[in-house]
Amino acid sequence: MNWTILQWVLLLASAGQIHSRALRFTTLEEQEAGVKIGSLSTTYSAPYRLLDERYIRVDESTGDLFTKERIDRETLCPSHQDGDCTFSNTAVVSLNLEVVPMIIVVEDINDNAPIFERNVIPLHIPEDASIGTAFPLDDEAQDKDTGDNGTIRYYLEDSGGFFSIRQDGHELELVVQRELDRETQESHVLVLVAVDGGSVPLSATANLNVTVTDVDDNCPEFDADSPTAAIVLALGVKGTAVAQLKATDKDLGQNAQITFSFSLQISDRAKALFHMDGHTGLISLAVDAQVDSSEEHTLKVFANSPLCPPAQTQVTVYMQPVTSPELSVKIKFIAEHKNQVIVLQENEPPTVLALLELEDTSTAEGTLSLDKDSMPFSLKPQAGSYLLSTSKPLDFEMCGEYEVTVIISDPDGTHLHRREVIKVLVEDVNDNAPKFEQTRYEKDIRENNEPGVFLLRVQASDADSQQFGKVRYRLTNGGPFRIDKETGVISVAESLDREQQETYVLTVLARDGGEPSQEGFVNVYINILDLNDNPPAFPTPHLYFFVSESLPQLSQVGKVTASDSDKGENGRIVDVRILNDKVPFAIDLAQGWLRSTGEVDREKQDRYELLVVAVDGGSPVLSATAKITIFIEDVNDNQPQVLLPSSNLSCLTISPSTRAGSIITKIYAIDEDSGMNSDITYQIIATQPTLHSPFQIDQHSGYITLVQHLRGEDYGMHHLFIVVRDGGKPDPLQSTVWVNLLINETLEKCHVNAVPDYSLPPLPPPMPVKDCRCESNAWLIFYCGLCLMVISVCVLLAVVVVFTKRRNTKRKVEQKHVWETENLCELKPLN
Repeated sequence: MNWTILQWVLLLASAGQIHSRALRFTTLEEQEAGVKIGSLSTTYSAPYRLLDERYIRVDESTGDLFTKERIDRETLCPSHQDGDCTFSNTAVVSLNLEVVPMIIVVEDINDNAPIFERNVIPLHIPEDASIGTAFPLDDEAQDKDTGDNGTIRYYLEDSGGFFSIRQDGHELELVVQRELDRETQESHVLVLVAVDGGSVPLSATANLNVTVTDVDDNCPEFDADSPTAAIVLALGVKGTAVAQLKATDKDLGQNAQITFSFSLQISDRAKALFHMDGHTGLISLAVDAQVDSSEEHTLKVFANSPLCPPAQTQVTVYMQPVTSPELSVKIKFIAEHKNQVIVLQENEPPTVLALLELEDTSTAEGTLSLDKDSMPFSLKPQAGSYLLSTSKPLDFEMCGEYEVTVIISDPDGTHLHRREVIKVLVEDVNDNAPKFEQTRYEKDIRENNEPGVFLLRVQASDADSQQFGKVRYRLTNGGPFRIDKETGVISVAESLDREQQETYVLTVLARDGGEPSQEGFVNVYINILDLNDNPPAFPTPHLYFFVSESLPQLSQVGKVTASDSDKGENGRIVDVRILNDKVPFAIDLAQGWLRSTGEVDREKQDRYELLVVAVDGGSPVLSATAKITIFIEDVNDNQPQVLLPSSNLSCLTISPSTRAGSIITKIYAIDEDSGMNSDITYQIIATQPTLHSPFQIDQHSGYITLVQHLRGEDYGMHHLFIVVRDGGKPDPLQSTVWVNLLINETLEKCHVNAVPDYSLPPLPPPMPVKDCRCESNAWLIFYCGLCLMVISVCVLLAVVVVFTKRRNTKRKVEQKHVWETENLCELKPLN
């Protein structure tokens, strides 16, 4: 406020012209500049001024208040989120310079969507959490709007039924709905959706990452590849490893700790020979071992964990006696091998792996065989050696590592010399395509969504290992949709319109990392749900119909239909009606016809301008209007009205000296119909006296003229009976009038007390159009015609003479035998 305005305020305040009661006006935020919010003229007189025109302005003459710029309530009142947002102004009004304080209230609209501070919300929940347990969420969404526009409600997407959201006022909790198992699913990725309470709700999403923490709910189990047999060679040294047992507990950390121990039921000899490492599960020799004969010891081993019954397994240890050198096996690898380990790709047909030969440093004889558990391998004698082969293709996904046990024994099988273990590693190949968890996916979404909204997550797995099993996703026909290539999360990149496309069928391609890669695909059906965002529409905004004024009641005038591109109730037209009052028309909603409900008279009203509205059945209700113009076509329902003469007893005096061809009077008549129905013709039907009348009437203009010089016998009263007829088809209408003309030397006013009796004969056909001037000059026309006839005869005779002469000349020329050019030239003028 500048110093001059401040001086005015102080001056007016000292003069007692400042009103203590403030005027209150209301406006919505985010309106365009120039929107009227109220007026000072209802209370105060002009002129009007504002001391501060930052947000609003005033019309100095009318006192109307208008917005000057867009007003953002959240910017204007950042600290009044839950209360009224106002700003003050002062108006100087009237010639007395009254100062009027004003308060302008800026009302909120739903122009702010909820916002999460973090896009990802982490939460840890123990796997033993019981159903119904609630965990508070501190990451609530914020909405800058007020009232219902700022009220937020929450729901979850992709919870899989494990969790739900409970909202109590401002308290937000995640509630467990199903039993959790960390060992089955360690984490859950949920989508937390916040929706405000606006009439057109806005939303925001955040990923809720729930990590299921471990509890001690699993017991140890021995691994499938934990050894069940071992061989101790003669002269075993204390501390020599016998067997390494393996056991696992699916829990984590302290909950997964395992201790190993021997059963108390093993023999004393075994207790003395073997030692168990309680932490690692390694069985080793407790003493230097030297046996004279073969020994077999069965060791029962426990894997222990707190609060769990022990898991148990048996290990059979074969002790070899001290003897002279025995049979041994020499392995000649045929297949690929690394560090004495055979490496074979999966899916290979039965393949020879190695050639096994017995090395005999003594006189002992032996034979080779496979342990009964050495499947799917075979050992076949071959020229004193043995071929180790696969008996069927190996599958990495079923087993990635095999230990083939070769047994060296006597030929009769009574004495076991030793066992030889050959390791075979199965090398993975990319032989499995990614497979989706579902055969198809389907998701519904409402149209007019916010861009970037999360839809659903697809997930595929690949049974192959490492890079072969790593899956990436892409859309082959994405359109407005996007997919995260790592997570398979599908979102929509733009707002969708059901009226343009109601269903999208997306093809999601999952590709692994192999070379060449393998692919799997699944169809995702996106159904766009309808909102009532389209008002009804008429075929054209302005309809035209033509009807006759003789239209019967309830007759069809024309088809009036409206359509709505929405679906269901949103697209159903529930009402089509005329907004005009007191019109003789109505709309038959069942059949879509505009019908007449009363009489129409073109002479009273020649057209009707109707405004018709169509309303749909959606929520909120939408409507549209169209204009209908009905033109009333004329029928011949009005007979001509004679305006002049005004009575059959009217009379006009004519001087005998009136010249022939003079206009005596004129018949004035009108017809309220239009077009041909109002085309009036005049005809003299009867005269009195009945002798040849000196008067004639023009058929079209109604002028009555004197057609001959008046003679003595013409003196007196002449009554002309005139028929006034319209041009209606097929039956014209008519009126009659008597024209009374008195031929008299004195021009005193004449009087007629009665007209002759005359009954109108049946309606004759209209008279042909006749030119009165031609009739009055009949003789002139006759002479003109006679002259034209004579001239025509003369011209015809001249043509005959010329033709005859040319014919004779031609005949003479043909009789000559020789012609010369000079002669031809001389003959030319004769023609």
